[in-house]
Amino acid sequence: MSSSSPRPWVATVAPPVALLVAVLVAPVWGGGHVGDNPTRMISVDNGGPWGEWGDPEFCPKRSHATGFQLKVEPHRGFFGDDTALNGVRLLCQDREVVTSSEGPRGTWSFPLSCGRGQRLVSFRLRVEAPRGLWDDTAANDLDVTCSDGTVLEGQGGPAGTWGNWSVACPPAWGVCGLRTRLEPPQPRGDDTGLNGVEMFCCA
Repeated sequence: MSSSSPRPWVATVAPPVALLVAVLVAPVWGGGHVGDNPTRMISVDNGGPWGEWGDPEFCPKRSHATGFQLKVEPHRGFFGDDTALNGVRLLCQDREVVTSSEGPRGTWSFPLSCGRGQRLVSFRLRVEAPRGLWDDTAANDLDVTCSDGTVLEGQGGPAGTWGNWSVACPPAWGVCGLRTRLEPPQPRGDDTGLNGVEMFCCA
């Protein structure tokens, strides 16, 4: 959500009757280049509606991501304004770490990595749908799959529902970059932190 249309402060307690919203996901491809290295974007469409997309960030040339970390704010209690997921880091083959837009709350989880010689190839998001007058958190958690089929489960927040997996990178390709959609802190409103994630595959 842009700063030009702030949301009012809202109650943080759950309503008496929870409304479960099933989020349908449509995988998306997009093409491009990083230097002379061809790329394809993989995306899911169950992100939150607030904030702006940050700049794409990539592993060094010809390098793939082999692991990731999440920046997560724990539940803040009855009167707290929760934001859940605040950042995603990719851990590259050459030990570089890349991230896009990052919220100020939470701490980084223990890094999770694929097995030797493997790389990230797809992901999915856990997202809480907009809740009206109640506290919004938007994106809560992220899982990834490795090129050998192993699933690395993020240690994010528990709210919301999982969307479908993105399409996987083509054979012999791997995730090499990402960008994230972040709602900046709302001084007089309801903060949500991270709202969406896109990843990029490189040859």
